[in-house]
Amino acid sequence: MHLGKGGASEAVTAQLETLLAHHELVKLKFIDFKGEKKEIAESLASSTHAELVRVIGNTAVFFRQNPDPYKRKVIVT
Repeated sequence: MHLGKGGASEAVTAQLETLLAHHELVKLKFIDFKGEKKEIAESLASSTHAELVRVIGNTAVFFRQNPDPYKRKVIVT
């Protein structure tokens, strides 16, 4: 997933929500807004009820465990 000149709009939040529901672990690459990447990533994590794993370079990594144990892709121990 990429974050470009449109910024962290409702569409970006909705797309992140959908990706987290299907994949649990999602990377977001910052094309623009690189100076505010930490704040934007924290805001997106909060609005999608996900965990911001870390920001590495211009990429933020988000995680949200699937509530259905049979659909989980990542096993947390």
